[in-house]
Amino acid sequence: MHHFLALLVGLLLSIMVAANGGLAEIYGVHAASVVIHIVGLVLITSITLFKRDRLFAKGRPWYLYLGGAIGVVTVLFTNVPFGRISVSAILALGLFGQGVLGLIVDQYGWMGMPKHAFHKKKLIGLLLVLAGIASMITSFELVAVLLSFIAGANIVVSRTLNAKLAELTNVRISTFFNYFVGLTVAIVVYLLFGRNELGVPAALHLSSNWFLYTGGALGMIMIALTNILVVKISAFYLSLLLFMGQVAAGIVIDILLMGAFSPRNLIGGVLVTLGLVVDLLIDKRSTVAQNK
Repeated sequence: MHHFLALLVGLLLSIMVAANGGLAEIYGVHAASVVIHIVGLVLITSITLFKRDRLFAKGRPWYLYLGGAIGVVTVLFTNVPFGRISVSAILALGLFGQGVLGLIVDQYGWMGMPKHAFHKKKLIGLLLVLAGIASMITSFELVAVLLSFIAGANIVVSRTLNAKLAELTNVRISTFFNYFVGLTVAIVVYLLFGRNELGVPAALHLSSNWFLYTGGALGMIMIALTNILVVKISAFYLSLLLFMGQVAAGIVIDILLMGAFSPRNLIGGVLVTLGLVVDLLIDKRSTVAQNK
C-alpha cells in the first residue's frame, strides 16, 4: 500500500511541476510561488478549521517549521529550469539530488530517521539508476541542471522536517505550517526580487486555463501523503518510487506540452525501475538470511 502511495505522489509531483511551470510563465517565477502557496494555504486552513486542530500550540522545536521555507526554494528552483530543459530531465536531475541526500539520510539516520545501511551489493542497482538518469538528460544548460539537482535535495530536507513535525502533531497541522511559513517566505522573496514581474492589472487577471492553479492543491495532497510515507519507506527507496510515478507522467506531459517523445526518457525510466527492483531483491534476501 505504501509503495502504491509513493507512486501516486510521484505522478502528482510531475503534474504539479507542469502546472507550476506554466503559472510561472504567466506571472513570473516569484509571483507564481506566492499564488501557489495561497491556493494550498486556503485549502489546508479550511481542513484544519473543520477538524478544529490546535495549530499554534507551544513546545515544538522551531526548526521543524522550516520545511515550508525550504519548499519555496524548491518551487523556485524547479520553475526556473522549466522550458529550458525537458520536464523529464528536471525530474531525473531532481531524483539524482534526492537519491544522493537520501542515501546519506538512510546511512546515518539524519534527524532521527530510521537507518538503512547501504550494502556494496546494491551498487549494481545504483549504477542502473544512474544510467537511467543520465539517459534522460538530452540537453545540458548548467544553471538549469544545477537548480534541478538542488531542488531534488531540498525535497528530502523539506519532507523530513515536515514528517518530524507531523509526528509531534498530525499530518494536517504539519501541512498547514508548510504552506503558512512557505507563503510568508514567498511574499518576502517576491518583494525583494520579483516586484517587476507584473503590475496590478496583470496580478488581477486570471488565466482561462484553470489547470495552472492546481499546483498548490496538488502540493497540499502530496505533502500530506509524503508525511505518512517518510517514516514507512527508506529515503532512497521513497525517492525511486516517486520517480517511477514521475517519469510516466513526465513522458506524457512532454508529449502534450512540447509535442516531443524521446525513447531515451522511456529507457531511462526502465533502467531506474530495474535498479530499484534489483536493490529491493537484495534487501529482501538479506532480511531472509538474517532471520534464519
